[in-house]
Amino acid sequence: MSRVWDVPVDDSTRVRDVRVAAEEASARAGLPSSRTATAALVATELATNLLRHAGGGRVLINLVERGHGDGRRAAVQLVSLDHGPGIPDVAAAMRDGYTTTVAASLGAGLGTCRRIANDFDLHSAPGRGTVVMARIGHEPAARNQGPPPPGPRAGGVNVPLGRAEHSGDAWGRVRGGDRLTLLLADGLGHGEKAAEASGLAVKELRGLAELPPAEILRSLGRVLRPTRGAAVAVAQLDVYAGQLSFVGIGNVGARLRTDGTWKALLSHPGIVGAQAPASVPVQRVPWHADSLLVLHSDGLPGRWTPPDDGVLPGCDPAVAAAVVLRDAGSAARPVRDDTCVAVLTAGGVSRHGSGT
Repeated sequence: MSRVWDVPVDDSTRVRDVRVAAEEASARAGLPSSRTATAALVATELATNLLRHAGGGRVLINLVERGHGDGRRAAVQLVSLDHGPGIPDVAAAMRDGYTTTVAASLGAGLGTCRRIANDFDLHSAPGRGTVVMARIGHEPAARNQGPPPPGPRAGGVNVPLGRAEHSGDAWGRVRGGDRLTLLLADGLGHGEKAAEASGLAVKELRGLAELPPAEILRSLGRVLRPTRGAAVAVAQLDVYAGQLSFVGIGNVGARLRTDGTWKALLSHPGIVGAQAPASVPVQRVPWHADSLLVLHSDGLPGRWTPPDDGVLPGCDPAVAAAVVLRDAGSAARPVRDDTCVAVLTAGGVSRHGSGT
């Protein structure tokens, strides 16, 4: 069960709140003091940029596994989201020496944030806003670090209802041979008991890498019986065959983008661990170099519109997930539930930094 932080940034006092949240997350992740200081610096810069350039926004902080480099040790993932004007010249914003001018800034700039973070990416669109993501791991960022290894990547963001300490949603990924499996679980209800169910589903996934999706769901059904149960979606990519298999039970959603067209993948009624059907059909669809899969809990509005953005498949998956989260809601439409968005992309080189 992982602690999550959702910090609104609407005035200068919130910069400190974001920094403190980053330090708390670093302590929970067990980061050394030097990397905690790095997380605090990046958090301060992201929050300051929100005020200076976007008129405010929010910073989400989750503990995640980087997927390479740090093994299974937790990293601190910081994501800033805004509905501002966007960055007119991203290349200029990424150069060293380009920074905010308000007093709260440490003068680091996004270019420095990219260099000191283990993973960094940015997405900005005129009139829609900007998403910036940085992950801080246990070890210093490698000098002249290259792009992530080629191939599919998975990532996500998680937001608790009412800025509670725990979200009842969780996501996880596991790799077994040519199979990459992405799971999203929505524990029944809210709070720690819901988080216990979804967290257990993610923990169990680590030992199920070699199983097909239907078998994974059956195994989770047995494990989750002592809990409240959860809605669960399992998507498994066979990299060698170029095929995606999907199965879902409960109120979890899935959208697949291929060749610029979005398609819904359907889940079936039930609760894993409580009232799940004995069997559910597995949907199988082709997976291409431009494919992008979005899994989400019911915290997103029921009729959210997938982004018409050909850049997203090349983004870090956590950035793509944050763009979906941001564009699906607004200050006028607050989330109604814990909200988790997980994304699977075909991979490729990130445009502004390394990914996972």
